[in-house]
Amino acid sequence: MKLKEAAKVVSDGIEETLAYMDFPSEHWRKIRTNNPLERIIKEIKRRTKVVGAFPDGKSALMLATARLRHVASTKWGTKKYVDMEKLKELKISKLTA
Repeated sequence: MKLKEAAKVVSDGIEETLAYMDFPSEHWRKIRTNNPLERIIKEIKRRTKVVGAFPDGKSALMLATARLRHVASTKWGTKKYVDMEKLKELKISKLTA
């Protein structure tokens, strides 16, 4: 990709890239990355490597689903990641403006 093409890609995608800035600044650090999702994917990969080869796709799906259920039912899955009160305040202020 040439520099001119790369600059066009960047300028065309700038609005999507900076979309996180529409949210309260307290949330920026958390919503500009996908770390929670990456953590879950890493956990599922770790579990599937132990098994090695699965007899079929259904078995792999069952293992991944079981792991996701475990995550959702533990403290790890219920951890508050973003304070939703800030979003409610933002929504109210936009409605009244």
